[in-house]
Amino acid sequence: MIKILHTADWHLGKRLQEYSRLEEQKLVLDEIISIADENEVDMVLLAGDIFDTFNPSHEAVELLYKSLRKLSKNGTRPIIAISGNHDSTQFVEAPDPLAREIGIFFYGRYDTVIPVGQLDSGIEITQSEAGFIEMKLPKFNFPIRILLAPYANEVLLKTYLGEVDRESEFRNVLEEKWRNLADKYCDENGVNLFLGHFYFMKEGEKPEPEPESERPILHVGGTQAIFTHNLPKQIQYAALGHLHRYHAVDRSQFPVVYSSSPLAYSFSEAEQQKQVVLIQAEPNMAVNYSPIGLTSGRMLYRKTFDNLPDTLDWLEQNPYAFVEITFVTEHSIDAPTRKAIMKAHDGIVNLIPQIKNPIGSENQSLKVEDLSKDMVSLFKMFYQSEKGQEPNEDLVGIFKEIMSQNEEG
Repeated sequence: MIKILHTADWHLGKRLQEYSRLEEQKLVLDEIISIADENEVDMVLLAGDIFDTFNPSHEAVELLYKSLRKLSKNGTRPIIAISGNHDSTQFVEAPDPLAREIGIFFYGRYDTVIPVGQLDSGIEITQSEAGFIEMKLPKFNFPIRILLAPYANEVLLKTYLGEVDRESEFRNVLEEKWRNLADKYCDENGVNLFLGHFYFMKEGEKPEPEPESERPILHVGGTQAIFTHNLPKQIQYAALGHLHRYHAVDRSQFPVVYSSSPLAYSFSEAEQQKQVVLIQAEPNMAVNYSPIGLTSGRMLYRKTFDNLPDTLDWLEQNPYAFVEITFVTEHSIDAPTRKAIMKAHDGIVNLIPQIKNPIGSENQSLKVEDLSKDMVSLFKMFYQSEKGQEPNEDLVGIFKEIMSQNEEG
């Protein structure tokens, strides 16, 4: 059996508001490399959203190249990496000619064809076409076929979806493309895989929510959702990226799996166990796959407290974390309480007041006739409308100071 590691959604360079995650990303990528080595993995699939932005920082780019070089074991363990909706297709593919020499294959565009030929390591690309690669590794006597499905929309596919039901037509275009490739190359004499970055769901089931930190996948004309039955029947395992929680979307014909991101990137992912997936495959057989939990990086928590001692006690017991605290209070959080909480922990991202018995806001809405009032009065009315109570003197003082600075400017 060939052992394959499935990972996705690294989002290198990602920040959590003002907090950099780069050091955590270094740690978790080292952990992924260790997992690959300890399990003697033969190949790695990286299912998109390699970077967090189209123009990643120098530090993020350097981290990627150094990590992939180690993960590839200096070219003896091939890595196939596709682009996601956060990635620039041109940027992802830019290093490909050099990266291929050490067994790293970047694929960002549907019209790209990876050259056939043998590398110094003995890895050989035996067949290739736009959206497809067949590879042979020295230690196996069967080929590995991969349908390559980086993120794409109507523009990237260079196709026209019509004006009636674009979402359905989008599925049809991709299904036909994938089916034609599978019919041409994927027989029972090799291992047949799908590597994609799309929003997949099983038709008729409730859609999986997208994380707060993730850009919703869109095509021209609407939300893009692809059904698992759009995948070719010859596939033995579909390695997906985009959704940040580990889960199998479908297991009925073959596993269709999101591996999860390696770190929690928003509080919608609070307390999630992050994973990579270890796959064992051989021709014409059902694959074995199992998630492996990742332990590096800060956990994200959403916590609610109604008193200061409990808040400080929990913060002391969980120092290595990022926290969003909702603090239940009769009024706004007073300055000493806020200061004590913020001083107790270096990872408090949000501190949100929750008023116990807010005054009903139905009669506090601003009306046209209120616009003749002075700005301080309007601020007080707006604050009471939003928060259910009047602003304290400190807030009013800050507002007046801002007003005076604007007038001087």
